[in-house]
Amino acid sequence: MTNTQSDLTQSQCVPCEGGVDKNSKQTNLILLANLHEDWSINEFADKLQREYKFKNFAKTMFFVNAVAHIADQQFHHPDIKFGYNYCTIEYSTHSVDGLTTNDFICAAMVDKLI
Repeated sequence: MTNTQSDLTQSQCVPCEGGVDKNSKQTNLILLANLHEDWSINEFADKLQREYKFKNFAKTMFFVNAVAHIADQQFHHPDIKFGYNYCTIEYSTHSVDGLTTNDFICAAMVDKLI
């Protein structure tokens, strides 16, 4: 874990209803470098995503519920797709139609679950 990732997990999401600018491409790349290597930014630079694999449905559901708890604490909610042994997490700050530091804070917190 890098100092930046540690800083992200110690941070709190800042409420934004369009009152902040989305991150620059350079900022996104710097923040991405401090997450697990399986996180990626899509081609439009407006979504941060990662897929997780699990042994069974119960483990998948425990993980999904833990992610939901983080989301509620941070007031920043991802799109989540899951099935028997997988879960895909996708963060985006919808109010700015792109990525903000909030997305990376939550991703770093989710990284700590595994």
